[in-house]
Amino acid sequence: MKQDKLVITGMGAVTPIGIGVANYWKALTSGMCGIGPITRFDASNLPVQIAAELKDFDPSAFMPKTLARTMDPFMQYAFAAAEEALEDSGLCIEPENERIGIVMGTAMDGVTTVAQTQASFDEGHRVGPRFVPMTIGNIAAAQIAIAHGIHGPSLTLNTACSAGGDAVMTAAMLLRTGEADAVLAVGGESILCPIVVSGLSQAKALSRRNDDPASACRPFDADRDGFVIGEGGGALLIETEAHALARGATIYAELAGYANTSDAHHVTAPCPDGAGAAACMQRALARANMQPSDIGYINAHGTSTPLGDKAETMAIKAVFGGPESAPPISATKSATGHLMGAGGLTEAIACILAIRDGILPPTLNLNTPDPDCDLDYVPKVARKATIEAAMSNSLGFGGQNSSLIVKKYHRA
Repeated sequence: MKQDKLVITGMGAVTPIGIGVANYWKALTSGMCGIGPITRFDASNLPVQIAAELKDFDPSAFMPKTLARTMDPFMQYAFAAAEEALEDSGLCIEPENERIGIVMGTAMDGVTTVAQTQASFDEGHRVGPRFVPMTIGNIAAAQIAIAHGIHGPSLTLNTACSAGGDAVMTAAMLLRTGEADAVLAVGGESILCPIVVSGLSQAKALSRRNDDPASACRPFDADRDGFVIGEGGGALLIETEAHALARGATIYAELAGYANTSDAHHVTAPCPDGAGAAACMQRALARANMQPSDIGYINAHGTSTPLGDKAETMAIKAVFGGPESAPPISATKSATGHLMGAGGLTEAIACILAIRDGILPPTLNLNTPDPDCDLDYVPKVARKATIEAAMSNSLGFGGQNSSLIVKKYHRA
């Protein structure tokens, strides 16, 4: 029996280059970069002093101030993105609140609240009663459910930097098994605190271009030296086609394919030949019943790390071939920094809008060719292109691999 299509009917984005999907997309395609000096705390004694912070985010625009005070920043960003996606979708929750679900993705939960509370405790201050609910990952989804009366399945995934993509896949699985008719896939992240920055610095994972933040994140460039921490939130409302059509929803795209694999290689380094990521892309294509040639654009994980970018390039080549056959690729983390659990959602949104508008966002700071990374990475400026389908990759510590495929929606 032919399966009902899964479709995307709502989008929400909270990013360092724009709050709201329209602002995010305009900034992304215009080449704006959201990376600058850290202002959230004094980073002068740290080896890394740059990040992609949210500077214009006002929680009270999305939630009551009393609610905002009970949530870690990662929860606030996820909540705001969810609010936009739900409003965008026009979904009326009340008549069918038990048939609507939420899947949340985050990498490090409320680590900033943990760090701040420990520092305050060490100075002799008491720990407040809100500490535990502000640090648990699933409370982000719980706050969304409470605010909207959503009674369906609620799951939270903690699969490092692939968590956002995995949230979309898990939402699709809930829809496919009949557990829900519509699922909100959400991601949120904020890890900007001294201990995390220091730890990642000591692991040599972060760029140290403190004197030139805007050029620090340079995916696939020969002079790349690490990723840049970002923060934000993203959300997609995913429904069965029948449910979306029955309520007259606007359909942005079809969620055609999705997959998750594990490298089973190392806790931080990717499999050198990209075999795990390649297998993930191949599984997503198989689920979508598509060929590599059907993909017109790839939004790469592309963090700007020496090992990661090379391995992902090798994985793409294994599936799509070399420069003569692989589709255009871009790494939007060059603009937003690494949004970790939120990145899978915001980067999937970039794929949806690239299909809709016929514009491929650029990879910033790609100045020096790397012979190990020799594909078409849409360098420096956006490009017009008519595409029918796009793939988004999210790869995380522990060898986590996630691939999503979205394509232009055609009603049968």
